[in-house]
Amino acid sequence: MPSPLADPVQLPCGLVLPNRLSKAAMAEMIARDNKPNKTLSDAYAQWSQGGWGSILTGNVQVDVNHLGSPFDPALHSEYKGETDLIAEWKLYADTCQKHGTPAIVQICHPGRQSFRIAGHRGIFANTLAPSAVPINLGNGLVERLIACIAWTTPREMSRADIESVIRQFVDAARLMADAGFSGIELHGAHGYLIDQFLNAKTNLRTDEYGGTPAKRARFVLELLTEIRKVVPATFCIGIKLNSADHSSATFEETMTQIGLLVDAGIDFMEISGGTYEDPLMMAHRDTQNENSGPVNQEPKSERTSAREAFFLEFAKEVRMRYPGLVLMLTGGFRSRVGAESAIRDGACDLVGIGRPAAVEPGFPLRLLDETVGDEEAVCYLNKAPTPFYAQWLPRNLIGAGAETTYYARQIRRLANGLATIAPALS
Repeated sequence: MPSPLADPVQLPCGLVLPNRLSKAAMAEMIARDNKPNKTLSDAYAQWSQGGWGSILTGNVQVDVNHLGSPFDPALHSEYKGETDLIAEWKLYADTCQKHGTPAIVQICHPGRQSFRIAGHRGIFANTLAPSAVPINLGNGLVERLIACIAWTTPREMSRADIESVIRQFVDAARLMADAGFSGIELHGAHGYLIDQFLNAKTNLRTDEYGGTPAKRARFVLELLTEIRKVVPATFCIGIKLNSADHSSATFEETMTQIGLLVDAGIDFMEISGGTYEDPLMMAHRDTQNENSGPVNQEPKSERTSAREAFFLEFAKEVRMRYPGLVLMLTGGFRSRVGAESAIRDGACDLVGIGRPAAVEPGFPLRLLDETVGDEEAVCYLNKAPTPFYAQWLPRNLIGAGAETTYYARQIRRLANGLATIAPALS
């Protein structure tokens, strides 16, 4: 019986994804000049021949002055259709899509989460945010000291700031379309700027961009409207949103915002979760993935069970209310059985796979091969090793930092033609 993972998926814009398996966005930490380079392209050349239904890039920042990491590719200035700039990005796009897999660029602004050392603005310059809410890692002395060292206090964005950032997002989308990418994904999760506007904890505004769920969604809705004006009708526009960090008290507010995005014509929605303050997006799942079968035989903890149950309920509630919305779930998928279960249960249309893709770029080829048994169609991973100094760091950052760094190292190995090393084998 053919796997449902092999089914093609057509997005509202008309773009057809050849199967349901998406290489999820991961931090590459390769663009040392903040531009797409040969090393970055060489890494994506591995995924381009891996049998993926779609390839999502790591963050492309819309403003080189505000980066998530020092090595993010980014726009350095206003885009005016420069042919040399298009050619620079076209090489990246062509490499990603060389074997027919659509590539979708994750465009982003980190807002208050831009590290002091990330970006060209200077280490003492303020970050931007909808409200001047600083990063809070905890109340302990070490946590407060690290937050102070890593981030500046954000400056509340003026209307002029908002308009400027919207133009930067529009420029980034237009450049990606001109370069030949198949679409973009707005990064509205993980505590970045779009998420900061959507979330009542970080958006304390009382003007037209805050105060109600609909007003907090205005920023991203304006992004969608303005981007649609400058890209082809067949160009995909998706969005990544948080789920696991929403409480029952804000559940309906989140559903309201999703409804507004659906009405605005979003092509797909990826469900993720976490922020720098609570980085669930990089937390290691020792037991089960969010949507399906076991990744090892250890019993689930009560806390993990509760969070996974909420994640599933979130996805299913979105499906029930907005059945026409193309949904993608990312995080924890390690097996064919697990991915198929999520599809058959109606939890999602697309399965996002991150860390296994960094150690096995052709993982979909194994998952979709009917001659490979279910017991072999897996990629189990242990926790990434942590450095010796981790004992002095806030616990909520240790795992996230170790995982990000470890898999970025594997991506560099891919780019250099070296064998990757799974944590279980290191």
